[in-house]
Amino acid sequence: MTLAVDLYWSFRSPYSYLATPRLRALARAYDVDIRVRPVYPLAIRTPDFFAELDPLWFPYLLTDVLRIAEMEGIPFGAPQPDPVVQDIATRKIADDQPYIRRLTRLGALAAEQGIGLDFLFEVATLIWSGEVVWTEGDHLSAAVARAGGDLAAMEAEIARRTDNLEAIIDANQAAQREGGHWGVPLMVFEGEPFFGQDRIDALIWRMKQKGLAAR
Repeated sequence: MTLAVDLYWSFRSPYSYLATPRLRALARAYDVDIRVRPVYPLAIRTPDFFAELDPLWFPYLLTDVLRIAEMEGIPFGAPQPDPVVQDIATRKIADDQPYIRRLTRLGALAAEQGIGLDFLFEVATLIWSGEVVWTEGDHLSAAVARAGGDLAAMEAEIARRTDNLEAIIDANQAAQREGGHWGVPLMVFEGEPFFGQDRIDALIWRMKQKGLAAR
C-alpha cells in the first residue's frame, strides 16, 4: 500500500531547500506519495516575526545552514535576489512581494500537475545555490523544464486562476497548523508532525513501522 505524507514547504526557507534532496530520494526509493503543499514564509504570514527575533538568531541560522550544506554536499549560496523583499538593516518586509507570490503560486500549480517534488528540487536549487541571478534570462524556465513543466504555460494558467491558487495556498497554511506546527519544512504522516530537515530519519522510521516498502 502506498503511504502518503503531506509536505508543507516554503521557497524562502533554507531548511526547506536542504531537506528537498533527501525527500526526493525518499520518494524515489520507497512507495510513498509526498504531497507537496507550498505555503508562504513567516515573513509574509507574520510580517512582525523578524522584528521580535533575538539578535543571535540570524548568525546561528547562517552557521547552521552552511554546516548542513557542507555536510550533505549540497550547493548553497545567498539567493540572488532573496525570494522575499526585505530591508535587511531594519528587517522590514516590503508590502509588494512579486517573487515569493510568483514562486508559491507556481509551486501550488506544479503540485496540482503532479510534478511538485521535482519542481521544488529544481527551482530551490536554482535559487539557493546562489550561483546566478535566478530572475534573469531563462534560468527559471530551464529549471521548470527540468522538473517537467512549462513556465510560460504555467504562468498563463496562474493569471487565469490567481484567486483559486491563493485559496489553495490558504488551505495549505490552515492544514499546516492543523498538522501540528507552523514552520517549514513540515512533514505530516497519519496526523503526526515531523518538523525540520533533521526529522526525516524519524519520519522514515515511523513509516517503516506502518509498512513502508521499497520500490
